[in-house]
Amino acid sequence: ISRQVSEGSRIALEAVANTEQTNAKVQGLADAAVKIGEVIGLINDIASQTNLLALNATIEAARAGEAGKGFAVVATEVKSLADQTAKATEEISAQIGGIQTAIDDAVSAIGGISQTIGNINEISAAISAAVEQQGAATREISGNVQQAAQTTQQVSDNITGVMEAATETKTVSSRVLAASEQLAEQSVDLESSVNTFLEKVRVA
Repeated sequence: ISRQVSEGSRIALEAVANTEQTNAKVQGLADAAVKIGEVIGLINDIASQTNLLALNATIEAARAGEAGKGFAVVATEVKSLADQTAKATEEISAQIGGIQTAIDDAVSAIGGISQTIGNINEISAAISAAVEQQGAATREISGNVQQAAQTTQQVSDNITGVMEAATETKTVSSRVLAASEQLAEQSVDLESSVNTFLEKVRVA
């Protein structure tokens, strides 16, 4: 009986340590999701500003008539790239939503582990107080330990899902960053072209 009680206490302590580690990982993922959301907001702002710039360039090109057709093409391409960037940020937002769902699942699983730890401690106390019920109490401990193992596996599966979602989000973020860099370059080129064109119009 004493050995079983000691083993139950050891398992409870290990479960507590695992729960703390899992909580730390989940919090880290939640923080990462928030930071990604901030980056998405910044990219969306850039895309909106670029769309406005492209619209202004299109208007100026239309006013210029035949001479402005080239600028209209460039403005259209820039607008298309900005739209692609906005779409990519929407995909990332969806991924973040998936991460948040997985985090919620992990938190629920951690709560189950905490409950199981409490059950194990109660069973250990009951064993110490009722030696004559050794057989029944031992089977109950075994069942709760198995439940703890299943719950821990569930947490592991949820964490794996979160990590996969985070990896996918990182991949999409890389694509968005590349698109943003290209967008910034084209925006600079467009602004330079528009300034040159307007200067020529003023001279003429």
